[in-house]
Amino acid sequence: MIATKGLSVRFRGEALIAYRDLTFERESCALLGASGCGKTTLLNAIAGILTPSSGEVLIDGRNMAAASQREKDDFRIRSIGFIYQDFKLLEDMTVEDNLRVLELERVDVSQMDAVLEELGILPLKRRRVRKLSGGEKQRVAIARALVKRPDVILADEPTGNLNYEIGARIVETLISVSLGRTLIAVTHDDRLAKLFDRVLDMNEIARSEVDSDA
Repeated sequence: MIATKGLSVRFRGEALIAYRDLTFERESCALLGASGCGKTTLLNAIAGILTPSSGEVLIDGRNMAAASQREKDDFRIRSIGFIYQDFKLLEDMTVEDNLRVLELERVDVSQMDAVLEELGILPLKRRRVRKLSGGEKQRVAIARALVKRPDVILADEPTGNLNYEIGARIVETLISVSLGRTLIAVTHDDRLAKLFDRVLDMNEIARSEVDSDA
């Protein structure tokens, strides 16, 4: 289970974003809202990429916000699958090599073929990423997040570069392969948000305040 308590994140020279207390447990949840309302910031705080200014991020009862950066990084590598908006794939490498890169962080990728098959891209395993379509690249990004069988999947605008029809298929696939896990995905499209178990309107969850230290 993931829970946030009294969470806020301050950006020097910008705003402080404060969040209402939240709980996520083995469900698919969409964070809906316009750009700048704190969706990605919340994902980054949960993942340990950003250190909160105050409050707690509890994952299975452990306050990860209070952990060292090394502990946060180790936990993210081991237990969190993060799907980035811009994919962060190595374009000149094959699909297989993009997943095998995780072995440098001691991630077990022995389930690679099963994950690629589940996502319908096993035949593309030895194709270079730069030769793939946008939808295929997105599936590779999802495969990279899922290959370590994480307990938590965080997706930042997983369909941001795709049209609605392809985006809906990607979301349906992502939800299907995430069953039994906690999936939290950022989107600005309310049509896609409705496919998830739960939708949180970040305009109601988060508030921005002027940073008085700026």
